[in-house]
Amino acid sequence: MPIYEYTCKKCQQAFEELVFSSSEKVSCPECGSKSVTKEMSVFGFKSGGKFSSAHGDSCDGCSKGSCSGCGHH
Repeated sequence: MPIYEYTCKKCQQAFEELVFSSSEKVSCPECGSKSVTKEMSVFGFKSGGKFSSAHGDSCDGCSKGSCSGCGHH
């Protein structure tokens, strides 16, 4: 059961969704639109006991209130 990243075409909200089936319809949690685009996901991995990802390993310097706001998952 993978978690996919989406962007709503209507309101531009980025969100993640747990998808149980490839035929499952995904809708935006913000506006309810079913017009969404599946984004290329960036995976994280653990190397030498330290978490790392394509976004770096911390939110230092990020002005957003949470990682979901800046795309650093």
